[in-house]
Amino acid sequence: MGNVKKPQKVLLFSGIITQVDYKEKAVEVLKDAFGNIVDETPYMEFGHTDYYEKEMGKGLWRKWVAFSKLIDPEEIASIKHYTNDIENRYAKDKRRVFNLDPGYVSLQNMVLVTTKSYSHRIYLKDGIYGEVTLIYRKGHGFMPLEWTYPDYREEVALDFFNRIRALLKELLKKEKVYD
Repeated sequence: MGNVKKPQKVLLFSGIITQVDYKEKAVEVLKDAFGNIVDETPYMEFGHTDYYEKEMGKGLWRKWVAFSKLIDPEEIASIKHYTNDIENRYAKDKRRVFNLDPGYVSLQNMVLVTTKSYSHRIYLKDGIYGEVTLIYRKGHGFMPLEWTYPDYREEVALDFFNRIRALLKELLKKEKVYD
């Protein structure tokens, strides 16, 4: 029998999909909610799917941001509820102007959270599901899985997640909690 122990802290990030007019606001509200941004990608045109167009319109932009604060993995469900509240607060005529997708990076994987159940997702709590979207392989870095979204497979995304994993490793060493 294994001994139960508290999991290592993880690094919080959020994906953003937004209209051009709300690019700065999306980053601002996340920074206000979760603190300093330690790494980010530039905004890129988002064209992998038309899933968001009916609600948010065409010409959407994609970005990822990572925050300086380490979190306990169990906090992620509450964080997803909070980002949903932010989306609703800034909605215009009941339509979101940005989509905020929080997740976390651990030394082993990258996890996204969602309100949607699916075969490869596990229930966390309070209507929130977790999905291992990328796995880390020594010597290779983060690698996509069969269900990984196309934009998370791109080099810019993989580079970002590998960078923030390296940052997480350094932060854990400083806190002397690195196994």
